[in-house]
Amino acid sequence: MIRHHDFQHNGRTLRSTLHIPEGPTGTRRPTAVFVHGFTSNRLELPNFVAMSRLLEAHGIASVRFDLSGHGESDGDFFDVTITGEIAETRSVLRTVRTLDFVDPDRIGLVGMSMGGVVAGIVAAEEPGIAALCLWSPAAVAPFEIGKGFLKGRDIAAEVEEKGYFDADGHRMSSALAEDIAGLDVYGRSSGYPGPVNILHGDKDDIAPLAYARRYLDHYDGNAHLEIVEGADHAWATVPHRTTLHRSTLRFLRRHLQR
Repeated sequence: MIRHHDFQHNGRTLRSTLHIPEGPTGTRRPTAVFVHGFTSNRLELPNFVAMSRLLEAHGIASVRFDLSGHGESDGDFFDVTITGEIAETRSVLRTVRTLDFVDPDRIGLVGMSMGGVVAGIVAAEEPGIAALCLWSPAAVAPFEIGKGFLKGRDIAAEVEEKGYFDADGHRMSSALAEDIAGLDVYGRSSGYPGPVNILHGDKDDIAPLAYARRYLDHYDGNAHLEIVEGADHAWATVPHRTTLHRSTLRFLRRHLQR
């Protein structure tokens, strides 16, 4: 069953889609919350929709929401910061725990790309996350943007000329660039004590594999990195996307359906 739900955070509506397995009303189910990537939305390129349907078929509910300034949620992308996205995700999780179909003790987080960075930090800083799955986490972002460039382009020069940086058709502010550049990705993620599954393609030219490997140096033996040969950042072939979804299903079933 699919429902829509509006979350509220700081006066803004964050719109979402809920996938709820069939069963008696009021049944508390394990639930996965999805965090999409930079400039994306709750559909997401590696197909959050198909993943949610797969989870639903195996008795796991899910929540896919649009961060502010993305998709159907309120706000403008120019006002987005990663600090704000972390706060929004924590706010959504707190409300998710109160929904009548959710078992608050069996909530997992799945984050894609920059959403993986957000999810990793949120899992460490918001208590009660039972499992964490990162798809192609963009931990490279603070290091790349910290040098003043994004995809080989000079951020400051473009902001000076236009008043914004053109990020795939979105107006990115200098405040967002500064926020990302100052982000301690690994330090803020390392405190999460639960199980972590990181899925990364060895042909990812957006978020290089080396930055995914570095997560393992900061977790306390609770993280596993699955490297998928030939997969790119968007998991853009049927076999690679199938591997991504099936691995995520196994991981979430193992740690949420107990």
